[in-house]
Amino acid sequence: MTGRYIPYGRQNISEDDIRAVVKVLRSDWLTQGPLIDQFERAVADYCGARYAVAVANGTAALHLAALAAGFGPGDEVITSPITFVASANCVAYTGASPVFADIDPLTYCIDPEQLRQRLSAATRGVIPVHFTGQPCDMSAIAAIACDHDLVVIEDAAHAIGASYEAEGKTFRVGCCAHSDMTIFSFHPVKHITTGEGGIVTTNSAELYEQLCLLRTHGITKEARLLTRDEGPWYYEQQALGFNYRITDLQCALGVSQLQRLDEFIGRRREIVAAYNEAFAGCEELILPTQRDEVSSSWHLYILGLRTLPRRQVFERLREQGLGVNVHYIPVHLQPYYQQHFGTSEGDYPCAEQYYTQAITMPLYPAMSDEDVAYVIETTLDTIQEVGR
Repeated sequence: MTGRYIPYGRQNISEDDIRAVVKVLRSDWLTQGPLIDQFERAVADYCGARYAVAVANGTAALHLAALAAGFGPGDEVITSPITFVASANCVAYTGASPVFADIDPLTYCIDPEQLRQRLSAATRGVIPVHFTGQPCDMSAIAAIACDHDLVVIEDAAHAIGASYEAEGKTFRVGCCAHSDMTIFSFHPVKHITTGEGGIVTTNSAELYEQLCLLRTHGITKEARLLTRDEGPWYYEQQALGFNYRITDLQCALGVSQLQRLDEFIGRRREIVAAYNEAFAGCEELILPTQRDEVSSSWHLYILGLRTLPRRQVFERLREQGLGVNVHYIPVHLQPYYQQHFGTSEGDYPCAEQYYTQAITMPLYPAMSDEDVAYVIETTLDTIQEVGR
């Protein structure tokens, strides 16, 4: 075991970030203060959306989006099996049934044709997952949604800063041009962090008001929404909401981090280019594929193994100090989903084939050129060693 360790992802905190948080600590507002609005406005403006609602984490963002969409018992909502469980759990939280559509074997994103085949009379929505940072085919998905009156919630936990071309225009993920809502995550391994945190963007005033209401117990003090006015202290609970608030401390960090987002993405793309060049000549490795009409923000860099045993390669890389990981175990193979929703092995062959081959490599902006070279050298040496 080497003393060196390079994780698959980590945060990048600057002195400016620290100063921004300390400033809030010395202020009158630690939570429910002005930094919440500032962060929401900054993210909305960056993405090109009208509204943004910041919450405690990405899972909370998905949950509130699913509630605001009106999903409930008897409904089906389609998502990808290759994602973190929260993309499907948020549907189950509402009493609706998660349904999966298989992935495109090249991009690992949900396949629009598979999505179309999974439609039923009960289908109410779709949650496309921009896996690894690569946008799904949103134009095709939006067309299906329009034909069948579906709510579209983009799970862009991996994809802030990504963009795609459609109808002769370029769209930034989060602008909601082809969806009703988009969610982002600000966990430390993501592009920018608020420690924990998430956000929902939308262009709908109605959805925005619902999201704001549900974020804070379903309680409002807005005069125009109250059924009566008993005085300046008066508030009403108008829905069964949650305490999914984010703090000013977190939003101060988010505002500061957002100023370096494009820099972070630029460095990620440099590392990906180095990986692609180095690994292109290795016949054992399957390199990630990016569609011509998209620009990934590269949250993850995932290699596939054609023939070698994944566990042996994985454990050898870990022994050499590479914090490799696997994203993700297909959700339909999780015991909970098999027990409660009747899924089983063999349901989604492309997702299952992908899972048997995938290894997530280190990728984050603070990696030095020396770190990148070490990852490349160690990976190629390991492939050669295991393949003997």
